[in-house]
Amino acid sequence: MKPFACAIPFLIPLSMAAGAALANNSVYTNLDTDHCRKLSAGDEPGGGIVLMCQGYADHPVYYKEGDLRQAILYGKVNAAYIEGTFETFGAFNYTGRKIEWRLDDAGKPVAAIQRWFISNSGAMEPGLPPADTGQVLVISKVAGSDGKGCVAGYVDALSNPEPNGLARQVADTKAAGFVCAADEAVFHGVRGPLATDPSRSYPQP
Repeated sequence: MKPFACAIPFLIPLSMAAGAALANNSVYTNLDTDHCRKLSAGDEPGGGIVLMCQGYADHPVYYKEGDLRQAILYGKVNAAYIEGTFETFGAFNYTGRKIEWRLDDAGKPVAAIQRWFISNSGAMEPGLPPADTGQVLVISKVAGSDGKGCVAGYVDALSNPEPNGLARQVADTKAAGFVCAADEAVFHGVRGPLATDPSRSYPQP
């Protein structure tokens, strides 16, 4: 399956250049699925695809797509999580191209924030999204030495007055201590009707 490619506006401001890492600051990278390494080809009809893409420094991004739904993992994720984790939304969806990485005081990425577009109407054509398209900032834990990365929280980008700031607060306070497959990722702030239910699966223990 060919990854869904679409130029989508991403509203988090580019406040800091990569490489100038400070405590509780951000660096930004772009998800470029045209220049990733295929880990799973997805050649069968309806089959999924798994790509390993450039992330921040030595922390890659794993892009997964299946049945018009996308999931992303960040960091040095182990093989079991790459193969068995798929956190997305029940409705058809696609991601924005910009990734915001939150860094600790040593410059290590501990969380990533990326915007999901949720197609409540089912329309997946390139171009401007329909009016009933939800937008959710997904805050994820960057995989550390245990190889486990996962979604740690959600912010409805259409229903909160400063969604980017709220997403950064969640990233800074929740992601590092979040236990994948044990803790439940929840919405923070106001959740509107276009932010449909998440869908998730994890590797078998």
